[in-house]
Amino acid sequence: MGGDTLQSLPTTDNYGYIFRMDSSESFHMATSPSRASRRGDMTSSPGRDLPPFEDESEGLLGDEPVPVEEEEDGDGEELIGDGMERDYRAIPALDQYEAEGMDLNDEDLSELSPGARAAAEDAMRRRDSVRLRRELLYDSEDEDDERPVTRRRRLAERAAEGIADGEEEEMIESIENLEDMKGHTVREWVSMAAPRLEIYNRFKNFLRTHVDENGHNVFKEKISDMCKENKESLVVNYEDLAAREHVLAYFLPEAPTEMLKIFDEAGKEVVLAMYPKYDRIAHEIHVRICNLPLVEEIRSLRQLHLNQLIRTSGVVSSCTSVLPQLGMVKYNCNKCNFVLGPFFQSQNQEVKPGSCPECQSLGPFEINMEQTVYQNYQRITIQESPGKVAAGRLPRSKDAILLADLVDSCKPGDEIELTGIYHNNYDGSLNMANGFPVFATVILANHITCRDMGVAVAELTDEDVKAIVTLSKDECIGERVFASMAPSIYGHEDIKRALALALFGGEPKNPGGKHKVRGDINVLLCGDPGTAKSQFLKYVEKVSSRAVFTTGQGASAVGLTAYVQRHPISREWTLEAGALVLADRGVCLIDEFDKMNDADRTSIHEAMEQQSISISKAGIVTSLQARCTVIAASNPIGGRYDPSLTFSENVDLTEPIVSRFDVLCIVRDTVDPVQDEMLARFVVSSHIKHHPSNKEAGVALEEVVLHNTSDVPPIPQALLRKYIIYAKERIHPKLNQMDQDKVARIYSDLRKESMATGSIPITVRHIESMIRMAEAHAKMHLRDYVLEDDVNMAIRVMLESFIDTQKFSVMRSMRKTFSRYLAFRRDNNELLLFVLKQLVAEQVTYQRNRYGVQNDTIEVAEKDLHDKARQINIHNLTSFYDSDLFRSNKFSHDGKKKLILQQF
Repeated sequence: MGGDTLQSLPTTDNYGYIFRMDSSESFHMATSPSRASRRGDMTSSPGRDLPPFEDESEGLLGDEPVPVEEEEDGDGEELIGDGMERDYRAIPALDQYEAEGMDLNDEDLSELSPGARAAAEDAMRRRDSVRLRRELLYDSEDEDDERPVTRRRRLAERAAEGIADGEEEEMIESIENLEDMKGHTVREWVSMAAPRLEIYNRFKNFLRTHVDENGHNVFKEKISDMCKENKESLVVNYEDLAAREHVLAYFLPEAPTEMLKIFDEAGKEVVLAMYPKYDRIAHEIHVRICNLPLVEEIRSLRQLHLNQLIRTSGVVSSCTSVLPQLGMVKYNCNKCNFVLGPFFQSQNQEVKPGSCPECQSLGPFEINMEQTVYQNYQRITIQESPGKVAAGRLPRSKDAILLADLVDSCKPGDEIELTGIYHNNYDGSLNMANGFPVFATVILANHITCRDMGVAVAELTDEDVKAIVTLSKDECIGERVFASMAPSIYGHEDIKRALALALFGGEPKNPGGKHKVRGDINVLLCGDPGTAKSQFLKYVEKVSSRAVFTTGQGASAVGLTAYVQRHPISREWTLEAGALVLADRGVCLIDEFDKMNDADRTSIHEAMEQQSISISKAGIVTSLQARCTVIAASNPIGGRYDPSLTFSENVDLTEPIVSRFDVLCIVRDTVDPVQDEMLARFVVSSHIKHHPSNKEAGVALEEVVLHNTSDVPPIPQALLRKYIIYAKERIHPKLNQMDQDKVARIYSDLRKESMATGSIPITVRHIESMIRMAEAHAKMHLRDYVLEDDVNMAIRVMLESFIDTQKFSVMRSMRKTFSRYLAFRRDNNELLLFVLKQLVAEQVTYQRNRYGVQNDTIEVAEKDLHDKARQINIHNLTSFYDSDLFRSNKFSHDGKKKLILQQF
């Protein structure tokens, strides 16, 4: 072929692009090693009879080498020139296949089966793919000079092979070792395209293949349940993720924002694979992480936790209403009506367009309401649980943002566990106050669990449950529980009994879902100062799983119930929870109950009986739960309790509030030389035993025994606390075997006596009180049914509470009337000691009135004690005379003179 022919010859390059050449100019094409090898591979293509190259730097094979004309930059070789026709001449030596590696005898080969053929083709395809990938790698200088057409061609070939787009080597090769971050931080690493794709595929595979110990597909059932309820949240247990995909579990707390975005996309694909049209119901699927191993206190959140996934707990103290938040926003240009956007709106700052691309105006722009995408938004404040705040410290609180379907998942008063991302955002108002750049912190919620007693029970180990069940089989478990209440306080058995029953509580009823009947037992301690009333309240605060302590002087009506106030930033009305709401499912302790204003005290009427708090203020009409036991302590009028007056005359409390207390415990500071001496010994021994220097010196003071009024061994306080939690949650005694006639009879007798004496009124509430106390006593023994013993104990506590509120003149006759009920579960020796003390008191009164002085030794005739004992069906007094109880009270028996002596 001559030069004239080249003037009209359409020439095709290797990639199929056609160029028309003139003889006056030569066309140079830069090739890379991979391009040269492609030309060598294409020698057998139709219409081309080119021999392959042996080396990129040499000319063509033949008799004479053709000189290659270098370009100015020395970067290519001449493809079309004077010697181009030599490329098309026949070379018999090279125009045939190499004999090496070829099977010449086709007869020896057996025919492959279709399956074996497919496997062999797949293996060859993989081998060629790897070889091709390596050939596609460019040097950095080659890649910079790569032509756009050629680059698009190469990217199209990669996409055809299923290789994702990217420029780095990590993109092309499969990432097996995902934890090798090659010096990047976790946040940078998971933002790169290759690790992102690997994380996406691994999490998708985890969702599809994770099974539990029974072989059931976990997430197939979870996704099915989620779609049945039209929800958007897919809950993933962190422990399961850590067991299967430990790399993802390592990355997740370090870069939660990026990881959760990948998880959401993978979760959505898995859900749509099962239910292809579910995106019509939920446009997004949110992966929620639960059971993060480490729980942080709100007080311990620091700069270290910023942008990390954290888990914390607290009580919801306030919440805003649900607001629409901009997600993807579009703007209208007011001048040319052009629609700008969409702009992705972040949580931290507002995104606004600079200028209109249509008319180049700088605004103003209005939000396009129809095309803008919104999401639900709610802001809550969580506060440290009351029991976890150190003495003298203010409870810390933290704002949390709930988005999408998390809104309205909790309300004020709920104790929640919150898993979320600890974010910071710039707050100008903080800087005005503090004078230097500060950031406000907020938790972007990912998962919320409302805690109740069930969570507390879940914390008990198998060993704890075993110890609790073993303890419940003790015959005198009830007496041991009573003796374990506040063991550092001497005496006051009636108060300890009432507090124990209140801690265990009865069973709440809700017949037909219409009318609630509370199960909590309310207790009022009233009496002389210095009788450890406040100490009892402090003890209950420590032993209860959830308790709120407040004093009447420092408590207002809204502080006890709930209040509505304006949010300082958003200026909208928010609901704040008070002490009774924060103590929901726990105990609210109110000290100095008599110091409260009447207006404040009446605000808790509803909370004590209906166990709810109704709010109607500033357009907010709602009702909050206050299912808590109320234990209050008050002082009588004038400071000391006057036994010659009735209870209502001694205490400045109205009848409605008194009737809401199930048990009234009257504490009198009576003068008894023997009891006073024993009390003094107990207090001194207690101070000796618990002196702080003993612990430092390691002094063993087990020999210092504190002799309390009960002889049974107390239960360790840690075990007692677990015992109460277990009984409250797991034991629900029924009333099928209850003696109804006995309760009806005692109620009618009490009504008759209360009308005659004019003390506290007996109402229908007292029947419910007896039932609740019977259920609490059954819970104490871990029984499933209320037995006669439980009813008898409830009647005894109720009668003691009622009789103690009477005048002194009425009290003795009433004790005689109800003696058979009051004697339940009392040891004969206790009853005889009580009778003997009454006889001694009569003798002391007689001596003072007759002689004006009291002898050091009081003598009581044995016959008088025998007569009194017969009235309570006790005939043998020998064991009483030999008992420790008889001797410890400084009594002695003279059998010859038939006298009982007490030394003072």
